[in-house]
Amino acid sequence: MTKAQGRVLIAAGSDSGGGAGIQADIKTVTALGGYAATAITALTAQNTLGVFGVQGVPADFIRQQIQAVLEDIGADAVKTGMLHDVPTIEAVAQSLEGLAAPIVVDPVMVAQSGAKLVQEQAVEALRQQMLPLATLLTPNIPEATVLTGIDIKGEAEMEAAGQQLLGQGAGAVLVKGGHMEGDLLIDLLVTPSGTRRFAGPRIDTQETHGTGCTLASAIATGLAQGLALEAAVDRARRYLRAALEAAPGFGQGQGPVGHGVTVRPFN
Repeated sequence: MTKAQGRVLIAAGSDSGGGAGIQADIKTVTALGGYAATAITALTAQNTLGVFGVQGVPADFIRQQIQAVLEDIGADAVKTGMLHDVPTIEAVAQSLEGLAAPIVVDPVMVAQSGAKLVQEQAVEALRQQMLPLATLLTPNIPEATVLTGIDIKGEAEMEAAGQQLLGQGAGAVLVKGGHMEGDLLIDLLVTPSGTRRFAGPRIDTQETHGTGCTLASAIATGLAQGLALEAAVDRARRYLRAALEAAPGFGQGQGPVGHGVTVRPFN
């Protein structure tokens, strides 16, 4: 395994339906030419219609998974997803403290179906323990609202939320605008040196299960492969768009994207 391929350690929950969570993460990293290793934080019983059950993994075993990967395989980047309770957050944060590799924190709180994936008391733990570790935080608008208290109506509030999250310790923040209405899908990358606006035509589809997991993992793969942050975000957005266009149409609800749309990195 060479560093150029990009080793990505993913700490997140499993999605039995295969469209989000660890399953989406592994597919994304592999499609972009990286190598995925995992620390599973929870098991879920879910499909395109909803989440029907969540079974947490003991915190000590989460620590053991992370330690086993880092001590042998190593990681060029880390991506965190569903961290559903305080012990899980503490286990992941403590295990990653001092790690030199970039960390992409996707603050997963609600599934596409609307099911809550994080306990109420875990939000503050996420804010206090994971934000300071984040090279990049990737909240959607509802998540950014929960973390900041800002009622986000447009780009000005998106940027204000990003700035506030920088102040809470995140190294950079990608505020995703998929929940806003309009023909354009706008994401704002807010960093200490300025804000970069990414915009593109919105795809009219309900095949959106796992898009947040997919985007964050694609960014982490780019960082692991040595791309600069803006370049990693740009490539990840292009990959996700291609995957949305290649959605297989599975399930009766919000279906998965087509993660296998490419098996080699974009130039």
